[in-house]
Amino acid sequence: MTISDFDLHVIGGGIIGLAAAVTLQARGVKVALLDANEVGQGASFGNAGHIATEQVFPIADASTLRHVPAMLFDPTGPLRIDWRYLPRLMPWAMQLLMNMRPEPFERIHQALLNLNKNSLQAWQGFANQWQLDEWVQVKGSLLTAEKTSSVDPLIAHGSRLNDIGVVNELLTKEALLEREPALQDNQLAALFFPNTGHITNLKAVINQLNHIFRQLGGHVIEHCRVLAATNDTDGIHLTTSQGDMTASKVMLAAGAHSKALAKQLTGVNIPLDTERGYHLMLPHESMRLQIPVSSMDRRFIMTPMQDGLRLAGTVEYAGLDAPANMQRAHMLLQQAQPMLKAKLDTADSVPWMGFRPSTADSLPVIDKIERVFLSFGHQHLGLTQAVVSAQMIANYYFDEDHTIDPKPYQLSRFK
Repeated sequence: MTISDFDLHVIGGGIIGLAAAVTLQARGVKVALLDANEVGQGASFGNAGHIATEQVFPIADASTLRHVPAMLFDPTGPLRIDWRYLPRLMPWAMQLLMNMRPEPFERIHQALLNLNKNSLQAWQGFANQWQLDEWVQVKGSLLTAEKTSSVDPLIAHGSRLNDIGVVNELLTKEALLEREPALQDNQLAALFFPNTGHITNLKAVINQLNHIFRQLGGHVIEHCRVLAATNDTDGIHLTTSQGDMTASKVMLAAGAHSKALAKQLTGVNIPLDTERGYHLMLPHESMRLQIPVSSMDRRFIMTPMQDGLRLAGTVEYAGLDAPANMQRAHMLLQQAQPMLKAKLDTADSVPWMGFRPSTADSLPVIDKIERVFLSFGHQHLGLTQAVVSAQMIANYYFDEDHTIDPKPYQLSRFK
C-alpha cells in the first residue's frame, strides 16, 4: 500500500470516524478506514442510543461534588473509582475540578450548546442522505424525578434550559404516565425534550454506513491496530499490527485510545481519560417504552430499541486495561425495575462495557494541525455529535468557512 493510494487514513472506525469517512469519501476524498477491531464495535455499538441534544453542561459541576462520597460508597451507585487507578487519574481529575469554576464552566457550556443545537438537524440530514431513517427516530426523550426533593430542581433545570433555547415541557405525573404507561407511579414529574432523538438499531446504522462507504470506493482495514505514528517530511508513518503504512494525511478518531497517538502526531499531551460505561440489553423488552427515559435520581437511561430495551449508564474510572466488571451492568436492573410497573423479562440479557473518551474540559478535540485531523474526546456525546463533527472535519479538509465557531474545540487550548 503506497502513499498515493489514499488521500486520508482515518484511524478509528467508530461512529465519529465512520461518519467523517463517509462524508469525505462522498466528496471525492480517497479514504482508508483503519480499525483495531471491527468497524463500529466499540463504544459506538454499546452506547445508550440517545441523540442527547439536551445535555449541554460539562460532565461534572460543583453541585455534584457533595454527592460524590455517597455515590462512591454505594455499591449500586452511578460512580465507581478503582483506587489502584487513582494516581493515574488524579492529574485529569484536578483539571476537571478546575473547569468547574464559573468562568470555564460557562465557556464549556456555551461550546457544548453550539455543537448540540446543530446536532439533531445534522443527523436528520445525514440519515435522509444515507437511508438511515428507519433507525433514526426523533420522538423526544424524558428526564424523570422520583424523589419529592428532586421535583423543584427538575423544574429549575427545565426552566434554565428553556431560557437558552433547549426546548422542554414539564409533565405532571399524570401526563407522564399517559405518555409512558409502563412507568410506575413513583415517578412524580418529568421534562419532555421534543428535539432529541434515538437510534433504534445501532448495528444496522453502522452496517449501512460501512456498506455505503465501501460502495463509494472507501477502503476498510479491520483488525489493524495503529501502534505508533511518526510525522515526517515525506508523510505520516504508521506502525500497525498489519505492517507499516505511509499516509499523506491522517485523521485520528480512536476515541479513548487517542491520547498516545495524539501526543506522537502533535506533541501535545491531551488531558483525556476514559469513563468506562456499561449497558444491559434485555432482548425481550423492545415494546416496554416508546422513547428514552432518563432518571434524574438514579442517573441512568432506558432506551427502547428494535432488539430490546437498553439499560445504560454508570461511570467507572479504571482505565483502558482493567477487566470489565459486568456486575455494574447487571446492577442497572436494580435501577430500572422500581421505575416500571411490570416485572422486566431478563431472559437472555447481555451485559456490555465500553470506553467513553472524556477530556478534562468535557469538549471534543476537533481540529486540523497541518496533515493531521483530530476528532475525538466526545465523552457521553459521541453519537450525538458524530455528524456535526464530520461536517467540521470536512470544513477543515476543504478549507471552508465553519458554520460553528471551531475555536473552543481546537488543540491549542491544551498547549
